[in-house]
Amino acid sequence: MPIVTIKLTGKPVTQAQKNALMQRTNTMLQEVLDKDPETNWVIIEEIDTQNWGIAGEPVTKRFAPVD
Repeated sequence: MPIVTIKLTGKPVTQAQKNALMQRTNTMLQEVLDKDPETNWVIIEEIDTQNWGIAGEPVTKRFAPVD
């Protein structure tokens, strides 16, 4: 039973986009690893950019527009 976790940050993702990610990931697991699509798990985690850091600072600050 494969478990795939997709972590997203940044702009909002629609439910339709999430559904497409789940469906295509499931298809990929079936095609590449010959896994039964009924046993594949896909987990999508949306992470606020304040809770994601690169080089010691939040992504929100790191990629903020410069005035």
